[in-house]
Amino acid sequence: MLIALKSAGLHLDLAIEISAPSRETFFRSRQHMNFGESVTRITVWLALTFYAASETFRVLRRHRFEISWRLNTAGCVCFLGHVVTAFHYFYNWSHADAYADTARQSKALTGWNSGDGLYLNYLFALVWLSEVIWMRISRLSYSARAAFCGWTVRAFFLFMIFNGAFVFARSNMRWFGLALCLLLAGSWWFEIKRSIDWHPSQKSS
Repeated sequence: MLIALKSAGLHLDLAIEISAPSRETFFRSRQHMNFGESVTRITVWLALTFYAASETFRVLRRHRFEISWRLNTAGCVCFLGHVVTAFHYFYNWSHADAYADTARQSKALTGWNSGDGLYLNYLFALVWLSEVIWMRISRLSYSARAAFCGWTVRAFFLFMIFNGAFVFARSNMRWFGLALCLLLAGSWWFEIKRSIDWHPSQKSS
């Protein structure tokens, strides 16, 4: 393989010899990583899209709880798939590697050299899974839970999505991530406004 290197107007030819087997291994490994990166990215974007669709549908179609649950479940499954593929293809199932990479990204963006954000991702997955299971097992108790509990979960989800899909995103998809955040915020604002408008009419009647 011949690589032409151009530096300060000088043309340097560097001959690199790669045997057939090692070349084959190299390209196979690269294809494997490209596939893993694609799956990891696709699953997380699908997860966030499903969640936004679930919340929007729940606000606009309050009586179609089952559809909202299915969308939320699809999002949760995709996010868990994202976690699995990320650990498999990028971190070799090593928490230490994932922590170090999280710290590297945090330092590059904020100057804070800490990988503690990884624990927030673990918590995010756990809360999401708990939400889906609770919605399935006991719809009545889930719907009747304290408003503070529901809004705390929503605020946490919005915080995670905003940071993961916009602040830390490194491609133009970050604008799609911002659009999802605005969609969520708009849906929840509509729900609050409808609730405020509904209560006075109830009192007057």
